[in-house]
Amino acid sequence: MHTESTVAVLRLGHRPGRDERMTTHVGLTARALGADRVWIPDNAGQSLETVSDITDRFGGPFEAALTDSPKGIIRNWDGQVVHLTMYGERVQDVEGDIRDAHAGGEDILVVVGSEKVSFDVYEEADWNVGVTNQPHSEVAGLAVFLDRLFEGDELEREWENAEQQVLPMETGKRVEPVDDE
Repeated sequence: MHTESTVAVLRLGHRPGRDERMTTHVGLTARALGADRVWIPDNAGQSLETVSDITDRFGGPFEAALTDSPKGIIRNWDGQVVHLTMYGERVQDVEGDIRDAHAGGEDILVVVGSEKVSFDVYEEADWNVGVTNQPHSEVAGLAVFLDRLFEGDELEREWENAEQQVLPMETGKRVEPVDDE
């Protein structure tokens, strides 16, 4: 029997002045590609405001919160922990097991680092997963991982309580208020 399980993202670390856009994009990517919530370090309040504003305008449900204890979240997580790192097992080798755990009702915490991640995070994780074992953006890694976890279903998501929506077009940009029919 399938139970409803949660996918949460934890941004581990934030370097003020250097990671502002990256931390914001971790939150926006988590929201857009199917996660239920994101925790952002407490020194990244502007990123939280941006993610919350986008959720208010373009819909949810999605929760964003600050944390002053990211390692406490990992330690106390009641579910499976996936740490995205270029040093981990290949995503294509472990995605099925992670997907099965999620489908079986396990909550998933996806940990996305910024600066050098301490070894205890690797030890706490149930899976250390590499989305390519080459240097790349943590936002790209998160996007690929979530898409593989949800097998593309997140792209068909219906957004609740949206004020605005983007209308797909071949060319141009169109954002309109949502019809409340």
